[in-house]
Amino acid sequence: MLVLSRKKDEKIVIGDNITLMVIEIRGDKVRLGIDAPRDVTVHREEIYDAIKREETGPAEKPTVD
Repeated sequence: MLVLSRKKDEKIVIGDNITLMVIEIRGDKVRLGIDAPRDVTVHREEIYDAIKREETGPAEKPTVD
């Protein structure tokens, strides 16, 4: 994992077409702005996990022999 330090209004560029910008820092929360092409999906981790669970269906329970 690459760890970078940024201050308010500073950016991180990913590839040629994704930019992250620190919009605001308040206490222990950071607001990020994300500029990415429309064909790139961007989700918070908990939303992404919920989508993946929905796509795969309920986890199968192990059978006991």
